[in-house]
Amino acid sequence: MKKTPFRLTPYQVQWLLIVGFVTVGYALYLRYLAIEFSSAALACDAGLQTMLCKTRILVTSLFRNSVFGIVALIIATLNLLRPSIVLLTGGLISAGFGIVLYNVSLSGLAIGLLILGFARPAPATA
Repeated sequence: MKKTPFRLTPYQVQWLLIVGFVTVGYALYLRYLAIEFSSAALACDAGLQTMLCKTRILVTSLFRNSVFGIVALIIATLNLLRPSIVLLTGGLISAGFGIVLYNVSLSGLAIGLLILGFARPAPATA
């Protein structure tokens, strides 16, 4: 019995495009308007308690510990072993955040593994 490679339907491709653009757009917003924007950074460091400042603190602690890259690499490895749209979506989200938010090496490796997941056969369905 021959297994076919993992392929996406047009609706799944559209879903991944929407998720990818939203993820990278929000990561760019956080990077350039919360983390690197000097007046926002100074206000947050002075003790301003807004949602933007709390998100800035959370994202800063996550990318300092390479959480985005590690999570992307774990999900991409799981997707390589057993490809699915759920793992592909999760890997795309974490790798998108990782590439924009300074975890480029691990997230880039995860993107490569996500692409290699298309060479694997799809899981057998009953």
